[in-house]
Amino acid sequence: MTSRREAREARHGQDGPSEQTESLAEFFGSAGNGNGNGGSGQGNGSGHGSGSDDGDGGGSGSGSGRRPRKPRRPLLKSARFWVPIGVLVMLIVTGVAGGVAAKKLYDQAMSAKSDLEQAIPLVGQVQQSMLVGDTAKAKTTITQITALTSAAKAKTSTDLWKNVEWVPVAGPNLAAVRVAADSVDALVRDAVSPLTAIDLQALMPKDGAFDVKNLTALADDITRADTTVKRIQHDLAGLDRSALIPQVASGITKLDDELAKIGPVLTPAHNALTILSKALGSNGPQHYLLVFQNNAESRGTGGNPAAVALLTAENGKITLTQQAGSGDFHNAREQPIIPLDPQLEALYGTKIGRWIQDSTLSPDFTDTANIVRAYWAESFGTPIDAVASFDPVALSYLLRAIGPVTLPTGDVLTADNAVPLLLNEVYARYPDGAEQDAFFASAAKAVFDGLLSSHPDPKTLLDALSKAANEGRLLYAPGAKEQAELLAGTPVGGNMPADNAKTTDLGVYLDDITEGKLDYYMRMSIAAKSTQCQAGATPTFTSTVTLKNTLDPGAVADLPVYIAPGRFFPKGDVSTDMYLYGPVGSALTGVTVNGQPFSGTAMPHLGRTAVKVNVLTHPGEAVTIEATFTAPAGSFGPLEVRHTPMVAETPVTIDAPGCVAKK
Repeated sequence: MTSRREAREARHGQDGPSEQTESLAEFFGSAGNGNGNGGSGQGNGSGHGSGSDDGDGGGSGSGSGRRPRKPRRPLLKSARFWVPIGVLVMLIVTGVAGGVAAKKLYDQAMSAKSDLEQAIPLVGQVQQSMLVGDTAKAKTTITQITALTSAAKAKTSTDLWKNVEWVPVAGPNLAAVRVAADSVDALVRDAVSPLTAIDLQALMPKDGAFDVKNLTALADDITRADTTVKRIQHDLAGLDRSALIPQVASGITKLDDELAKIGPVLTPAHNALTILSKALGSNGPQHYLLVFQNNAESRGTGGNPAAVALLTAENGKITLTQQAGSGDFHNAREQPIIPLDPQLEALYGTKIGRWIQDSTLSPDFTDTANIVRAYWAESFGTPIDAVASFDPVALSYLLRAIGPVTLPTGDVLTADNAVPLLLNEVYARYPDGAEQDAFFASAAKAVFDGLLSSHPDPKTLLDALSKAANEGRLLYAPGAKEQAELLAGTPVGGNMPADNAKTTDLGVYLDDITEGKLDYYMRMSIAAKSTQCQAGATPTFTSTVTLKNTLDPGAVADLPVYIAPGRFFPKGDVSTDMYLYGPVGSALTGVTVNGQPFSGTAMPHLGRTAVKVNVLTHPGEAVTIEATFTAPAGSFGPLEVRHTPMVAETPVTIDAPGCVAKK
């Protein structure tokens, strides 16, 4: 009898399946037994084994006439053994290799994460070093950051890393780490590092002129840095945060936070420098009006414009070419000098356009600029490219940077005596209004000359100007539309935001209608409150304003006539029209004065609701006014308050439960 094994061995000499095919079939479980069909005899199951080889579909046998058998190769030399073993080994090797790759990727990810966790906080340290003027420390820190970010970027830029970014769960996290590494590296290389090379001293005036080429180059550096930050923020915004594990998500959030600190510094610097080089006459002569606002007689953006000066800038050199006082313009006119916005006129009356002394009433400095420009054109004809504004308090900040200046009168004007001298003592010394205006003009010119001829510390000077701008004491309204758009909604632009996206602003603006200079003694404090971040609550906004007359009742009788004429109100009393503004889209719901209901008329202005409340304060008396507004549910930026800058600082408190504190 011929065994099945012998039969199969005999058939290997024929044209049946190869050893490799049979072995693979057996390995994957498709080979048959003695009475199957996987290349075994297909017969009647008897020991005589007549059958056919279905490997080639032919050849039947009856057990007689068998062809010679080819001897079977030993198992260890047979593909039947090595092919399946090879496949198994291949799978094992692949698994091991995958494990090794995964381990390598994990190590890279942890190392890159560590690099970034160390680098990101250092970015904030560079910013702080730059703000305090320690450029050397900033550069040292940048060297540290660069080493860390370069290492992180190298680890996250490998082919292995990128090839695994498509894997579910792990992929989005790996992609996020790579984007973060690229972002921090670009931030340091293209934004932060170039700024440490800035020489602020080179930006200061030299021989009475600014280097406009230097300013233009700096503007280009800031523009590139600003563009880099915005691009990085766009890249990070494209990440699917919901797919990130907590460790990665927290790292991205930290990067977001650092960018949020840099953006508010870069963007204003970019806007200012973009404007400055052109404003200094890099493309031809530029003419500016500088309005000197008197805070002792409050108006919306500061005070009565006591003096106006014409400045001319050309190729970095600025000259004070002409000065004028309120008496040089046609006041008490029957009609406003220019057509007024109907809402502006309804709220403030026509006087804003009939007296240059009232031209600063509107909280939008653009209105003031248009009116003053028209007055100047009517009286002198000079075309004006922009209007700027300064007050004596801002002047004191500037004197702290440039040092004392000597006036033609022999007075030495310092940071400490500028405010009392210019806003109070001058009225006792010079009873005549024309003499007062001349004194103001001489003080303005002396400080202007001192700024151009002195060599102030750049940081001290920039701090002084920034403080003045943030308090609304330094304002600028360009005639060029593209420049005006850069300043829209900013403190230096002197106008309230057009929406509630970046900030939700309340407004408190004053108009002293007493006749006199008694606001030198007035103090204001503001408490702002909102429910904008409380779930389920109607967005409600409240301004609580306390206005106090600090004048000593015993000193009233000796006040100079120009400070307290006593013509329309008892001497020492102060009558103030207070204008309270709600957020964009809000409605007035109520007003109280010292806790008693006040019947005020809500009026639209600047996309907001405003209400006017007249307040009379006696010497030593304080009055509290509260206005409440509501708005439809929506998205609101952080709560802020814009207000008339007073002689003394105005304390402002913000209470917005549930809101994240502004960074």
